[in-house]
Amino acid sequence: MDNYGFVKVAAAVPQVAVADCARNAERIVALAQQAARRGVELVAFPELAVTGYTCADLFLQPALLDAADEALGEIMRQTRKLPLALIVGLPLRHEDRLYNCAAVVAQGRLLGVVPKSYIPNYAEFYEARWFASGAGIEEERITAAGQEADFGTELTFAVNGAEFGIEICEDLWVASPPSSRLALNGAKLIFNLSASPEGVGKHAYLRELVAQQSARTHTAYVYCSAGFGESSTDLVFAGNGLIAENGTMLAQAARFSLDEQLTVADVDIERLEFERRRNTSFRMREEAGESTVIEMELPDALKASALDRRVDPMPFVPADEAHRSERCEEIFQIQSHGLARRLAHTGCRCAVVGISGGLDSTLALLVTVRTFDMLGLDRRGILGITMPGFGTTDRTYRNALKLMEGLGVTVREIPIRDACLQHFRDIGLPESDRSAAYENAQARERTQILMDVANMEGGLVIGTGDLSELALGWATYNGDQMSMYGVNASVPKTLVRHLVRWAADTERDGATRATLLDIIDTPVSPELLPADREGNIAQKTEDLVGPYELHDFFLYNFVRAGFRPAKIAFLAEQAFAGSYDRETIVKWLRVFFRRFFAQQFKRSAMPDGPKVGSVSLSPRGDWRMPSDASAALWLRELEEL
Repeated sequence: MDNYGFVKVAAAVPQVAVADCARNAERIVALAQQAARRGVELVAFPELAVTGYTCADLFLQPALLDAADEALGEIMRQTRKLPLALIVGLPLRHEDRLYNCAAVVAQGRLLGVVPKSYIPNYAEFYEARWFASGAGIEEERITAAGQEADFGTELTFAVNGAEFGIEICEDLWVASPPSSRLALNGAKLIFNLSASPEGVGKHAYLRELVAQQSARTHTAYVYCSAGFGESSTDLVFAGNGLIAENGTMLAQAARFSLDEQLTVADVDIERLEFERRRNTSFRMREEAGESTVIEMELPDALKASALDRRVDPMPFVPADEAHRSERCEEIFQIQSHGLARRLAHTGCRCAVVGISGGLDSTLALLVTVRTFDMLGLDRRGILGITMPGFGTTDRTYRNALKLMEGLGVTVREIPIRDACLQHFRDIGLPESDRSAAYENAQARERTQILMDVANMEGGLVIGTGDLSELALGWATYNGDQMSMYGVNASVPKTLVRHLVRWAADTERDGATRATLLDIIDTPVSPELLPADREGNIAQKTEDLVGPYELHDFFLYNFVRAGFRPAKIAFLAEQAFAGSYDRETIVKWLRVFFRRFFAQQFKRSAMPDGPKVGSVSLSPRGDWRMPSDASAALWLRELEEL
């Protein structure tokens, strides 16, 4: 396991020759050597890979069993200098019974043997004809390849600090898989040695099964199934290699390949440990029994040039277009249902939304329109108020008006310039002053207008601020930070853009669609400072606080994954390679931590709003943090990078 908690694992699918143990051992060794060159620390092979799964009644032949035992010894001899552990499937005799087993070997040693618990004997399976169940075997010893080792279903193994458990094929498909118990006993990796034949539709179910078990147990799950070379007398084996982590599929082999395959991925043990600490239900281990942990330290694996896993640069936004469209629809539903409940509870038939011509207010208006349609309310009950000030550009002003008109809401324009100038005179702010007082006074003036109009009309002020702004504190306290219901409160900026684009793609009116697309292309800005000489936005948020795509990445990995600064920087380098260099990433990460800690007081006083994703900063929900906590620990770590 490396400094960031990653362990490189592999599912190896060799070409087997049924009943030719010597040849199969050669292929296992060759794949183990290949895995070692890639920096793999733990590699699994299919169920009964030493003999082949389809030996049938040959399993009862002493000659085959002796050959399998000899082959295991040869595998240990040939891999003794490799800096990895192998999990190999083979039949082994114990007392007067035969067991379908997984042997764990490393550095020429037999560390332990796990027998299969559930022996299928239905449909195409008739394993009970040869094999006994290992269920109930605990604290026994077995001799294989001339070495004695622990034998039982409750064994777990800790290699270089990474604790793993093993189950075999059918064990996963039952109501209470052994892996559930092993996970509760401390295993963070589960290896499944399988020989599951193909059937139409079965693979999709298998993928879901593996992903769901990894999510349920908060583990990384490595599934390795027999492939080409197994007998096709009645069945076909496609060579499945699947690696999932906490519900996410990291890697998978190409099915029906005629070639041998090595499916490799880096699994994040540190993230899994965080998830287990965070999930209070996982801590309830009363029903879990005791397990024997076999520990071993291996030499450092060969260092790979890069992670064998994709690091998503936009963790809040699904990469797949179809999934993204489905997610956008669901988010709109959550936002609109939350607002509908608040309107129904208060009896309000009026909503007040400040419209700037920017992304956030656009999304808030779209959600409000959808909510009114859902409730059967007249859209004219939505008061869209644009409040041009010193920094408002013609582009955002026109877009605000066109958007409101296109959506059929009531349009009001209330300029704030004169009111702010009077306020500046009242408090003695010099005309040339462009300090925080100058900017924040405008935000508070706009909020005052919205609140007062809502009081006049008996309506609710709909908040427009998003999750990214809350994380950075990029809002004026008791200004745009405040509303009566914040529909965007847990929607990050990178996702806001996609939601508005999705709305544009599904909008029937051509003019409104064009307006939405132009809003998407407009630079993000609070427009609190005067425009430049050409009338363009002079105050661009991302020039001041950094790119939102970086900050959203930082936010997700800090709050949701619990990563420390050095790991976040490392992952950002992988995710944004070619876009941002290390120096730029660390610069903005420093800004993120400074602002995240310093601005907690704004989040502590944030209004109600619906949670839509896995990250929320509501003090009543996901995130509780003192407003006077120090960021020194996190900033010091960044200084050392």
